[in-house]
Amino acid sequence: MVSLVLSLLLWLNGLLESLERPSVGNDLSRRQLELSALAAPAVPPSLRPLLVGVDPGALLLAELEQQAEESGDSTTASGAAQAAGDREAGISLLERALLQLRQGQPAAARPLLLQLQRLATADDRALIEQLLQVPQGGSWPVEAVGMLQDPLVRRLSCQVLGDVSDCAEPAAERRALLQLLGINLLPALALLAGLLLLLREGWLRWRGKQAPLPDLVGPDLGLIDVVLLIAGGFVLLGEVLTPVLLGPLLQATLSALAIKPPLADGVTVLTMYLGLMAAPLLMLLVLLRSGGEAPEGGWLQFRWRPLGSVLRKSMKYLLIVLPLVSLVGWLQQHFWSDVGGSNPLLELVLRSGNGLTLACFAFTAIVLAPLFEETIFRGVLLPVVGREIGPLPAVLISSMVFGIAHLSLGEFPPLFTLGLGLGWLRLSSGRLSTCVGLHALWNGLTFTNLLLLAR
Repeated sequence: MVSLVLSLLLWLNGLLESLERPSVGNDLSRRQLELSALAAPAVPPSLRPLLVGVDPGALLLAELEQQAEESGDSTTASGAAQAAGDREAGISLLERALLQLRQGQPAAARPLLLQLQRLATADDRALIEQLLQVPQGGSWPVEAVGMLQDPLVRRLSCQVLGDVSDCAEPAAERRALLQLLGINLLPALALLAGLLLLLREGWLRWRGKQAPLPDLVGPDLGLIDVVLLIAGGFVLLGEVLTPVLLGPLLQATLSALAIKPPLADGVTVLTMYLGLMAAPLLMLLVLLRSGGEAPEGGWLQFRWRPLGSVLRKSMKYLLIVLPLVSLVGWLQQHFWSDVGGSNPLLELVLRSGNGLTLACFAFTAIVLAPLFEETIFRGVLLPVVGREIGPLPAVLISSMVFGIAHLSLGEFPPLFTLGLGLGWLRLSSGRLSTCVGLHALWNGLTFTNLLLLAR
């Protein structure tokens, strides 16, 4: 009871705090519009309205101004200080000024440029001083250092200063077009395939041609064991105690080895997640060893063989779940769009360009998280609760706990929907390996999308 009450209080506090955390959604939306603006010259004119819009520059400017208004207007000194101190935000602020200048709004752009001039690095100051002379006669070229290394900033600066006829960035424009196709076209095809599979599954079930569900086999544990495992092991020992004990030791080790960001961020995420896993998995091992002889396939029913069958089932259900989660996300955007509270790892992936750091993030998200979370939620919680109250209520409960455990109100609806798909896959396949595969594919899809949107 103590573990349960403390865990509920901690989760409630985490959910409320998520309302104050920034959402990565604005960064993703802005970055996609930046890619559209950059890729526009490489898109055939007949396809331009479909792929990038009629005027992607105007769409990007509108998005930047809306985000500035929502965040308290970046023309203030504090906003500009934050923008200049963070390269990503600084580029966005400069893009806003350049787009205003290109549309003949020097009065609107000048306050932004003045703030950036006072707080910019030496590399960027020459460009900003030239832009402040527009339309009096700034000149191009300016040495491509600092924020000018960004191809969209470079092309916009060239167009605004206007001393050259060709401001094209052909290699960057083609690369941006490929990124846009990867972000938009492939998911659209996957959504279409998922809808067809979903209709087929519904038709087969309506005709009564679906195979009966296999027996739900799970650990020989009781509800109190599950409460101790999740509330005591996962929350109190893993999420609360592990950072307190492991955090200082890890920071001292990183300092002693002179490992600095961004690599330090990747090592920290990987190590802390391993630490979070340790206590609940050790507790589960002790509980399972006290449960007598395991059934065929083991207490958790991973059953990895044949591996091809596992992968096909996981891919099929990825396609089926994708339109359902997308629909829930679309409805949420219409009825409760400003929730905030994205997973901090999403922003770390979006902003990190270090290969080893991304490898640490990828291993954590695509390997460790699916194995650990599916072991806890679909390997233990679902079958134990299903034995007590039935499989379908167990799918609902495991999905709810799965969504809440991520401590984000904004992400709860899609995570709950994903949890329903994972739970149904556990029931219909009779094995846990397919859930791990689906979870890994889902996280891999998210990770790939973030990489495509990263600079």
